[in-house]
Amino acid sequence: MAQTKVTSPGIADDAVTVGKIPNTSITNAKLANSSITINSSPVSLGGSVTVGETKPTISSISPSVIENTATAVTITGTNFISVPQVEAINSSGAITAADSITYTSATTIVATFTLATDGTYFLRVENNDGNAVRSSTALLTVSDAPAWVTASGTLGTFSGSAAIATQTLTATDATSFAITSGGIATGLTFTTGSGSCTITGTQTEHSAAATDNFTVTATDAEGQTAARAFSMSWSFSIGQGGQFN
Repeated sequence: MAQTKVTSPGIADDAVTVGKIPNTSITNAKLANSSITINSSPVSLGGSVTVGETKPTISSISPSVIENTATAVTITGTNFISVPQVEAINSSGAITAADSITYTSATTIVATFTLATDGTYFLRVENNDGNAVRSSTALLTVSDAPAWVTASGTLGTFSGSAAIATQTLTATDATSFAITSGGIATGLTFTTGSGSCTITGTQTEHSAAATDNFTVTATDAEGQTAARAFSMSWSFSIGQGGQFN
């Protein structure tokens, strides 16, 4: 059978179909300097193109622990489009939309949440083109900060020459305590605990009336803190001496 050489001018635009050409019969060598168009972008034969939707991603948030009051959370990721929707999803499945959302860039958005229920939350970001992502883990923790039960101010006036009664300072949800400014008198012992801390011992620092001021900071399991100022005063009885007539 005689073969006919086919040139470009001899082929109409609609003359070649899949049914007429086997899948393996066209190669780069036979269609040099040619290209096809995919999603409005030309792709040279032998090249490649990614076909599909671009979804946002979430890599981190800050802060990762918030209280129940309105708090701004910075979300870092990729492919954000102005302005996305952002939701917090509790482990129970309850969904709470962000109070407000600020688009900073394709990699940063800020969502303000008011979440009344303590717990851990997944975050979901949906761009305005419908592409969305949900964090693979519960990135956000909502927890009350420690709440002091012991009133601030003076713990009392104590004899400077005798052991004091144990002073107990209490704060709910606290897992540890520390003196973060000032200090108690030398000779006293500060002991941290879960829910409360104590001060015990006999002071050896003062020999005349004095007052010590200090601040105790309570910390919970999520690293949240609450500070409170206290003071302890010291008195000394009049030593034996001459009589007053």
